[in-house]
Amino acid sequence: MVILACNTASAAALPDPALDPGRRPGPDQTAVLAGGCFWGMEAIFEEVRGVHSVETGYAGGSGATARYAEVSQGTTGHAEGIRITYDPGQVSYGELLKVFFAVAHDPTEVNRQGPDVGEQYRSAIFSDDPLLQNVARQYIAQLNEAGSFAKPIATQLESSARFYPAEDYHQDFVRRNPRHPYVLVHDIPKLETFRSTFPELRQ
Repeated sequence: MVILACNTASAAALPDPALDPGRRPGPDQTAVLAGGCFWGMEAIFEEVRGVHSVETGYAGGSGATARYAEVSQGTTGHAEGIRITYDPGQVSYGELLKVFFAVAHDPTEVNRQGPDVGEQYRSAIFSDDPLLQNVARQYIAQLNEAGSFAKPIATQLESSARFYPAEDYHQDFVRRNPRHPYVLVHDIPKLETFRSTFPELRQ
């Protein structure tokens, strides 16, 4: 059993979403997710099969304040997040959500992830698609009912998928800085957990 660093859920034991559009051929789609520092989130989803690109950025606030210096103050309404562009024929939205909840972050923490504190580090799913909003809502309810985590899931569902890319130095941060102290302590363990838990979803 693989125990996540910051919660009591076993990644391998999380159920698949009962409601999921499934894999279906079609044009590329996007998903916007937030779960603490965006460096580690980006690194995990870059390795998911069917994912063509992952950008770090800011979601939930306005374009006028979508800059790291302002977002890091925790007063802009933004969350550090990622925008995933993926092939729905190779990976479903529900599968992306399972990775998000299982290994990418601790969805029970409120306005923080580990040492990072503030609303900019909140757990959130951003979508303006009613179908995908419902998939996320139903999955959260499913995980809570199953008692998958020791505490209730704190992930917020936010209706706007507006996303503003972060500064260039934040893009591909883990790949470019694998020996950075924060990366070694907080991101590499989650990346290794993803690799061992979801081999069938790796590129």
